[in-house]
Amino acid sequence: MGAQEQGADATAGRWLTMPRTLSFVVHGDAVLLMKRAAHKRVFPGQYNGLGGHIERDEDPASGALREIREESGLTVRGLRLRSIHNINAGGRTGILLFVYTAISDTRAVSDDSPEGSLEWVPRQKILELDLVEDLPELLPKVLAMGDEQPPLHAHVGYDARDAIKLRFFESP
Repeated sequence: MGAQEQGADATAGRWLTMPRTLSFVVHGDAVLLMKRAAHKRVFPGQYNGLGGHIERDEDPASGALREIREESGLTVRGLRLRSIHNINAGGRTGILLFVYTAISDTRAVSDDSPEGSLEWVPRQKILELDLVEDLPELLPKVLAMGDEQPPLHAHVGYDARDAIKLRFFESP
């Protein structure tokens, strides 16, 4: 099947998503989090993992590794897909988010990211931070997953009061 036969141009009336990655790098008992810069449009001043958009010529795993390198300077190992999220934030398009964990053999990170400041946070202190709104529920789940567990599948939406609704798929 050639490129023209894939049906990628059949977008009329379809739900379209932008692919992104979100990664949580672990070293010992600590997780690398980024406190987003105050000037950022998305999640200013809040803690999140590392990530961003997947480029046209990348698969999700390669995009996750590139974002980790760009934002922290780290080369990691043990990259594992932990969750896939279809995010409907009410716009014409949504986000398809691939959530990963990875292991770092060092805590030496670059500190020149315009995205925000990096911090190694002990696992037991994570929930004390001003986290992006879905992380209090998501992060404990993905950090507790074993290497052989299949990824979670989730839908993220918002109710009439603009409160997040995170729903994980449960097999019948």
